[in-house]
Amino acid sequence: MNFKATIAVHGGAGSAGYFVNEEHRRRYLNGLVNAVSAGLEAVKRGNALDMVVEAVTVMEFDGSYDAGKGSVLNLYGEVEQDAGVMWGKDLSVGAVASVKHVINTIRLARLVMERTDHVLIMGDGAEELAKQFNLWVPSTELINEFKINRYNSLIKNLRSRYEKNVELARKLGLLGTVGAVALDRDGNLAAATSTGGTILKWPGRVGDSPLPGAGYWAENGVCAVSVTGIGEFIIRAMASFRVSTLIKSGVSIGDAVRQVVDYVTKLFGSDNIGLIAIDSSGNVASAFNTEVMGRAWGREGMNKVTVAHYPNDPFP
Repeated sequence: MNFKATIAVHGGAGSAGYFVNEEHRRRYLNGLVNAVSAGLEAVKRGNALDMVVEAVTVMEFDGSYDAGKGSVLNLYGEVEQDAGVMWGKDLSVGAVASVKHVINTIRLARLVMERTDHVLIMGDGAEELAKQFNLWVPSTELINEFKINRYNSLIKNLRSRYEKNVELARKLGLLGTVGAVALDRDGNLAAATSTGGTILKWPGRVGDSPLPGAGYWAENGVCAVSVTGIGEFIIRAMASFRVSTLIKSGVSIGDAVRQVVDYVTKLFGSDNIGLIAIDSSGNVASAFNTEVMGRAWGREGMNKVTVAHYPNDPFP
């Protein structure tokens, strides 16, 4: 059976206060459109895995998101990124964590999947792999004057160096994780998620983004999911795998994503999760309990990419 290739992306769920001004918000949304376009271009020469990796790569390079060039700084003023990718055809997974010198972290995650026997590599091991495949960059490529000034301002007002991650995330409204899900012409599904984590996080902290079943999941015949929000809650809920389980039980994709968000909200309150998903027929859905979540989707043959931000914006 031939399918029309379809892709959806997100740029993180959180507060409208994340945006410095309207120009910043429009650039953020335009980056989502560019990511979808890149994914649809990639399928002309590849598959769903190529689609999600290309889409996330565009967002990592953009700088508008908490991923790649835009990654926030941890408590010590360093960048530490996490990313994961999954191929639904055989459940292959590649992930990296605590990466300090890479812009295209999602490409590094794919290398873990395709060029090693491992699922997750972190820290120095991930840095060495990045050097071997020419993905390593100096810190100056990721840390600029704007980030340093912002870090100094925030650290000055931090009540305690042991302030909880979830409190910081909610207070600062910085949940700019990026992700993509895709279905290709052969019916294969893939998912990818990349993040710089929570600003001022404790060094070495790993969130949900590199963990399959939490920050992403892809399984042919079922669905592909990418999640954003407060990683500690997403991990505890195993949010993306929970969507998959609901769909296997006969729940529609739209109801499944809403039920998972409602489940997390009931357990941990609001302002902590958003997700996008696509099922094996190419139906796209999203749900979130935050003020905003940038999301976009497109399909081969469509005239334009659909982009949304607020809860009532039409999507898909």
